[in-house]
Amino acid sequence: MGIHHLWALYFSPTGGTKTVMRLVSEALGRELGLPVQEINLTQPASRKKIYEFTREDLVVLASPVYAGRVPNKLRPDLERCLVGNGARAVPISVFGNRSFDDALMELKLLLEELGFRPAAAAAIVSRHAFAGALAAERPNHKDKEEIAAFAREAARSIMESEDVSCLTVDGRNPVGPYYTPLKADKTPALFLKAKPQTYGDKCDQCGLCARVCPMGAIDYSDCSLVPGICIKCHACVRRCPQKAKYFDNEDFLSHVRMLEEHCAEPKENRFFLGKTI
Repeated sequence: MGIHHLWALYFSPTGGTKTVMRLVSEALGRELGLPVQEINLTQPASRKKIYEFTREDLVVLASPVYAGRVPNKLRPDLERCLVGNGARAVPISVFGNRSFDDALMELKLLLEELGFRPAAAAAIVSRHAFAGALAAERPNHKDKEEIAAFAREAARSIMESEDVSCLTVDGRNPVGPYYTPLKADKTPALFLKAKPQTYGDKCDQCGLCARVCPMGAIDYSDCSLVPGICIKCHACVRRCPQKAKYFDNEDFLSHVRMLEEHCAEPKENRFFLGKTI
């Protein structure tokens, strides 16, 4: 039984994970001779549906790394809406040049729990969601060449064997705790309750920030209000055409400074292939 369908699923509030997902899935599609069918899981409504796959499917699942893990507000939705039924999968963790820590391991284990068979995996650098100076130009040309080479090897491995197993990835198993963000002085940064603020003289109440918020946290009737849970993804900040959204929490801003001062050295992508049995 071969691969007849190639699916690409992604959660991408600011677009970096989507870009990486497309690089990986389109390269796999070229190697396998299959069109890519995308499923965008970024908006809350999309995560209320059930997505069921079969052994004839190959599923690329791309998630950003939040505090070294799969985003904690995303994981329950993935558990609820994905059904593997033996489909082969390629988990992709996209990180902003600090570290992917246990995120890829967690994503792989989660897919296995949901009935998928991970056949290959990757942790790939992209521009940081809120520390914009980190990996600002990535994925770059070298990254794209590495992704294409990975896709060739992954496709070859998948096509040569019906059973690709024994996929080993970096990270702890059991998965460890979330990374503790630090301030510029290296003490813990406490900004769990931080939410975006609004420049009232700039905001024209267009509602775009509310539409792009992956948590549905912003009030459509008054975009300066954020009654829901904010995951600090910066979708509203990055997408606002009036530049009216910003964060002013001191611990959060200090954490941004720490990242830009101490995590600027370019990190390498990591690629993993399963062994055939």
